[in-house]
Amino acid sequence: MLTPIASCSMADSTMEPTLRVMIMAGEASGDMHGAKLVAAMREQAPNLAVCGIGGPALAAQGVELLYDSSRLAVVGIVEVISHFRFIREAMHALEKRLREQPPRLLILIDYPDFNLILAKKAKRLGIPIFYYISPQVWAWRSGRVKTIKKLVDRMAVILPFEKDFYHRRGMEVEYVGHPLMDTVRASMPRSEFLQSLGIAPESTVIGILPGSRKREIAEMLPIFLAAAKQMQAQLVKPVFLLPLAPTLSEDDLLANGLAEAGVEVRVIRENRYDLMGACNAVMAASGTVSLELAILAVPMVISYRVSPLTYFLGRRLIKVQYASLVNLVAGREVVPELLQNEAVPEKIAAATLRLVVNQVERTAMLAGLADLRERLGGAGASARAAHLALALAQDRN
Repeated sequence: MLTPIASCSMADSTMEPTLRVMIMAGEASGDMHGAKLVAAMREQAPNLAVCGIGGPALAAQGVELLYDSSRLAVVGIVEVISHFRFIREAMHALEKRLREQPPRLLILIDYPDFNLILAKKAKRLGIPIFYYISPQVWAWRSGRVKTIKKLVDRMAVILPFEKDFYHRRGMEVEYVGHPLMDTVRASMPRSEFLQSLGIAPESTVIGILPGSRKREIAEMLPIFLAAAKQMQAQLVKPVFLLPLAPTLSEDDLLANGLAEAGVEVRVIRENRYDLMGACNAVMAASGTVSLELAILAVPMVISYRVSPLTYFLGRRLIKVQYASLVNLVAGREVVPELLQNEAVPEKIAAATLRLVVNQVERTAMLAGLADLRERLGGAGASARAAHLALALAQDRN
């Protein structure tokens, strides 16, 4: 049961004129959730000043960006090595600010390989640490819980099973609900959105969501494009839509086969949730997007590929049964997962087609997605997390 939000006195006249906070969001989803958190914190503490690492969403909230998170948005053991120089530069930029202008609070969002190193540096400087959105220690490297418990003063988690996971390992955390429940909604009816794009209402709309990282685009976009080409002749008035992530440019898509795909794909920069909600089905890379689609009640097929070495090591380290967050939260296979060698155009096209033409399969998935939405809790996650963060900063004062 989520607790209501109590009032916070951080903007009281007895406090410092400026409440300085540092935030670290190394990926597109962290940038989005971090921006909502900062907005909620500022509502409770108007004297807030924030610096750190993030992307356009945090910048839009007035956060002073010391480094752009798009240069850190990599996944996989092998991929991180190739970005080591950028990661080192970002660490130096944050460490310099921590020493020269110590904030009242350091907020970490997921991204554990970087954030736990930064946490050690902040801990030595006596800076309180609030971890928002747990690393996936329940999937692999659960021994990190000991490090988190040692370094982190307070943690807010957003998946319902995480609270019990940490409790069993001797650490109490706060479940605040999922912030996507506050933000994921279409702004207009499907018919209106399709009309705005000149798409006939009887069209079959298939979404292509290959990820927000350049490495994901390189791996998944050619596969999804090939799947789209295979299924287009079997669909009624097919239309393929691709929402462009803010961390990417259209050149990234063109460099990975968009122009030579043999199928017309409309790339849309705005109205991401309207686009997703208008789809009959979606091909998506594994990640936060699966929960967004679930909240919008859109049937999906989840796929993912990484380098062979990363996959080889991951199979031996990862301890959970499912790759997608939808299936993990549900505790069963609600959506199909086609991973690594299974992530081929033929299988993705066939699975996506079934969600359009097979009403039994489609209805069963929609029922599973409805159940998942109940598990994610109600609105107010960002505000609850903001209250916890500000209370920690106040404790230090």
